[in-house]
Amino acid sequence: MSPRKRYWMMKSEPDAFSIDDLERVGTEPWNGVRNYQARNFMRDGMQIGDGVMFYHSNCKVPGIVGLATVASHAYPDETQFDPNVYYFDPKATRETPRWFLVDVAFERKLKRTISLTEIREHTDALGEGFPLTARGSRLSVFPVTLAQWKLLLSLE
Repeated sequence: MSPRKRYWMMKSEPDAFSIDDLERVGTEPWNGVRNYQARNFMRDGMQIGDGVMFYHSNCKVPGIVGLATVASHAYPDETQFDPNVYYFDPKATRETPRWFLVDVAFERKLKRTISLTEIREHTDALGEGFPLTARGSRLSVFPVTLAQWKLLLSLE
């Protein structure tokens, strides 16, 4: 496998899809993203082999729980076409899909959760505007620089 070109943070609520679920299935489509900026990161920025930090959100101890790899090029999210699914989008068509996803492959669980509280202690080093610690940011998918990746993993 070629060296990683880019790094990403991807958030999931563990009761919907957890790092344990990803470990069990191996590779999974990262579906249901309905934010244009997050979609654009997946559609336009992600490349096979890119590194992913898997983040558990909306839980007792939110934080980075594992690592994964981008395992496919972006392709249309099938959930946008199904009227029986929460993520259905009546404006999307197969000819002009609105929502895209990538497949994500399990790499490993971290030895321990790197909590959001701990991450916030390093806000200055992570840089102003780091989406995870920025006020009002609700992105579920966003880029991480190599320096941020190394710093966050050093907390493990």
